[in-house]
Amino acid sequence: MNGVFKVGIISDTHGLLRPEAVEALAGVDHILHAGDVGNPEILERLREIAPLTAIRGNVDTIGSCAALPETEAVELAGVLFYLVHSIGWLDINPFDAGVAVVVSGHSHKAEIGSKQGVLYVNPGSAGPRRFKLPVSIARLEIRGVSIIPRILEMEVA
Repeated sequence: MNGVFKVGIISDTHGLLRPEAVEALAGVDHILHAGDVGNPEILERLREIAPLTAIRGNVDTIGSCAALPETEAVELAGVLFYLVHSIGWLDINPFDAGVAVVVSGHSHKAEIGSKQGVLYVNPGSAGPRRFKLPVSIARLEIRGVSIIPRILEMEVA
């Protein structure tokens, strides 16, 4: 690990796991999927890359994707992450709960921000292009006490 723990963050695949997304996630230590999976085969493919934590989104209403939790907390390399599909559905106070990173999706718009010392990461949409927004994922590196997020826009047709 060389003191660096790498997290891949993906959302809104809507049944499409692009080869560019698979390539962008190569080498991560853990993957977080923030919902709107659309097809359980995507989860199986992501598990082939790295351990996976996934939640359901508003399109995940049937089959095994519907059985995913609405929210999930997971600790990775000593950092507490909280996954919720839409930031508007946030049901906790992340600061009070000791959460370091809130991961969301839904908007299809990639964003990184901070509030009360809590990092907020929306990787954007990795599936079918919507609203003329870029197709993207996020990667995050945990280096000791430093958390370094970045958005990766993918060149797709």
